[in-house]
Amino acid sequence: MARTKLLQAKNAQALLIFSHGAGADMNSSFMETMSEYLLEQNISTLRFNFPYMDRRIDEEKRFPPDRMPKLCQCIEQLVSEIKTDSPIFVCGKSMGSRALATYLQSREENVLIQGYIALGYPFHPQNKPEKTRLEPLQQIVVPSLIIQGDRDKLGNKEEIASYDIDKRIQFSFMPDGDHDLKPRVRSGFTHDQHLKQACRDIKDFINKNV
Repeated sequence: MARTKLLQAKNAQALLIFSHGAGADMNSSFMETMSEYLLEQNISTLRFNFPYMDRRIDEEKRFPPDRMPKLCQCIEQLVSEIKTDSPIFVCGKSMGSRALATYLQSREENVLIQGYIALGYPFHPQNKPEKTRLEPLQQIVVPSLIIQGDRDKLGNKEEIASYDIDKRIQFSFMPDGDHDLKPRVRSGFTHDQHLKQACRDIKDFINKNV
């Protein structure tokens, strides 16, 4: 069973199942900060570690991420065990967003999950723009929001405009943001500003879909 961490809002508008990226676990500064800011927006978060990440922690060795079927199996088990009266949304950071999209695409209808959110979707591996990962996004059947940095090396704003994906997917681009939504100092923006804006965008998205 995956290790989890719940931040419960007092008057929760929704519960967000929140998955980490390939290299950092659910307790990374990005995951912690986003969860705290979402709590301020009355959104509960349930963070979890994929099995390979728990194994990394337990054995203090750097194992690669599991294949998509195993990641999806972990999500399936987690979702099946959730007991809440709040609307359920899913949100992933990078690889976590790809795993969630893959999990959702295999279902014609998922009555439990009311929306999907990606924070830095990995549209392609770094420096390999020809190897796109669009299929999960072409078959998602729930309302979807992708929050992406303008200059994300795994899919920037210009590249995304050329992709054949469902036009119903909403996008929010963080000016000068990288894969972690972090802007350069000369941009005039700060990372903290972008993370707070991402949380406001998530709240607005949830408001429209509950």
